[in-house]
Amino acid sequence: MFHTILIANRGEIACRVIRTARKLGIRTVAVFSEADADAQHVRLADEAHCIGGPRPQDSYLRGDAILDVAKKTGAQAIHPGYGFLSENADFADAVQAAGIAFIGPSGASMRKMGSKAGAKDLMAAAGVPVVPGYTGEDQSRDLLQGEADRIGYPLMIKAAHGGGGKGMRIVRSAGEFLSNLESCQREAKNAFGRDRVLLERYIEHPRHIEIQIFGDHHGHAIHLGERECSAQRRYQKVLEESPSPFLTPELRSAMGAAAVQAAHAIDYANAGTVEFIVAQDGGFYFMEINTRLQVEHPVTEEVTGLDLVEWQLRIADGQALPLAQDAIRQHGHAIEVRLYAEDPDAGFLPGSGTLQTLRLPAASRAVRIDSGVIEGDVVTIFYDPMIAKLIVWDEDRPRALARMREALAACEIAGPKSNIAFLERLIRHPAVVEGRIDTGYLDRHLDEFLSPATLDPALVLAATVVHLLTQEHAADCNAAHTPDPTSPWACVDGWRLGHAGNRRLAFLHGEQRIEPLAQGYAGHYQVTWDARVHTIAGARLDGETLSLRIDGNMHRFRSTLHADNVLVHDGLQRLRLQVESVYRRHAEAASASEHRIRAPMPGRVVLVQAKPGDTVNAGAVLLVLEAMKMELALKAPRAGVVAELRAQAGDFVEADAVLATLEQ
Repeated sequence: MFHTILIANRGEIACRVIRTARKLGIRTVAVFSEADADAQHVRLADEAHCIGGPRPQDSYLRGDAILDVAKKTGAQAIHPGYGFLSENADFADAVQAAGIAFIGPSGASMRKMGSKAGAKDLMAAAGVPVVPGYTGEDQSRDLLQGEADRIGYPLMIKAAHGGGGKGMRIVRSAGEFLSNLESCQREAKNAFGRDRVLLERYIEHPRHIEIQIFGDHHGHAIHLGERECSAQRRYQKVLEESPSPFLTPELRSAMGAAAVQAAHAIDYANAGTVEFIVAQDGGFYFMEINTRLQVEHPVTEEVTGLDLVEWQLRIADGQALPLAQDAIRQHGHAIEVRLYAEDPDAGFLPGSGTLQTLRLPAASRAVRIDSGVIEGDVVTIFYDPMIAKLIVWDEDRPRALARMREALAACEIAGPKSNIAFLERLIRHPAVVEGRIDTGYLDRHLDEFLSPATLDPALVLAATVVHLLTQEHAADCNAAHTPDPTSPWACVDGWRLGHAGNRRLAFLHGEQRIEPLAQGYAGHYQVTWDARVHTIAGARLDGETLSLRIDGNMHRFRSTLHADNVLVHDGLQRLRLQVESVYRRHAEAASASEHRIRAPMPGRVVLVQAKPGDTVNAGAVLLVLEAMKMELALKAPRAGVVAELRAQAGDFVEADAVLATLEQ
């Protein structure tokens, strides 16, 4: 076995590889960019070296710099993780040429799968089912339009190179084809450097089911079962689970056999994933092979009890597969979700910033956390904004769903916005609970998963009481250090002659301002909100547990107060409110910049759709910004005339930079 390996990646996957390496007594070398100097993978590795600037192309995509570090440190193997150079055949070849083992498949195998078009042709020749379509090299507009008409609508346009949901469009009529083709080609060119596309029949309401495969250098290949990844938004996986609630034993067996057949077709060695699209009638079709470890591999580990990274290391070391196909066993049910720094209510806009609060459930046999950050770390603008992967396991699917609900309720993130509340609604949604979600469901019904338009009064009242009790506790602590702690002047009950005075509070929920009016003290209040008066009695805040009677009925909440944020959770849903001072800053900034269109984060302008003098409507797209692996449409905040444009296509811009203005 290797004595030293280098990990050519960052974040949670680098930390994940380090854990297994340490278990096996293998020394680890990390590489990092200038933006990651204090990152957790740097601190966990036995040795770490800076390889360049914060942009991926200046660091994690620099194969030459990574190889230099490997040679300098005596690393015998390189683990590429996922993303970055993990599916770069030239890098895999360069590693092998340097006499270092690449912990992944060969460059030759990658090249066979590097083009979706070539991969489909190869799989069809090997007898693996593929979706009817066009994979040719002729990319002329007229020919592609003709092929699309031949295949029929709806159809899918897909970038022939790359993945991760980039360069994909659904077209439902001939008249929509060319505009979608141009958009897809532009996105593919920006993301992957090549704009070749393929066309294929679009399967309505499909399931996305993938099979984990492993091969060794002795001609053996097996599968480790399936993962269902049908809960997706814009082709990005949101929830993964194993086993699939959709598959029958017969279909599971057939798909597993097809996946192994695909592995043999390209002489595959190491970890890989064969992805299938599955129709409602059970017909399944090859999509692609991801020639690396998947983000969702912990789901397979939890149901098989196997360490897939350990398998990767052993196979790269020349060992045979640890187990034969008939020795693979699965037990229980596992589910994974990904906690992201993003704002679902703002179109899932990626976020960045310091994790002022990061509380995750305690790890156990039933709960696993894979993360590359801790509280106080920064979610940087330069990379994917994933904070952690939350994985649960239990004896069956209903209990695993219950575990996930409990685990999500215990999560708290303050600093950048997060998708926790979105995931909580997802895990309780009937389409997920009943196991009938398809890959397009979230995009068709997204409103069902976003924050409700009306707030639950009980949550608002609970947040108000948490704020009041915390203020009173702080005042009591201060009073204890005064000459007369029993003085009524040390009490913060707002007392006036004959009665306790009113205390007006102000919170912000999104753009909504909430102004409860409270009267009372020490857990007994009259709170007026939304034109109703509520009686609060017996309120007690014990650590993070709030118990109180609201209008005579007892309620219990999990609650926290950090800086300007109050969080309450009733076991089903959560509410986070910001205090008034934060609201005023946001409101003043919004008012002052009404005529300005600013970059929400650093990025590259990829499209300008207006010019000075144009009359535009509110919501009109003026520019398109590429940032954090996605395109963001920057829209006019109101109707008006474009006064100036301060950026052009190709420009790199900083966060908050004014890109366009409207006449005032």
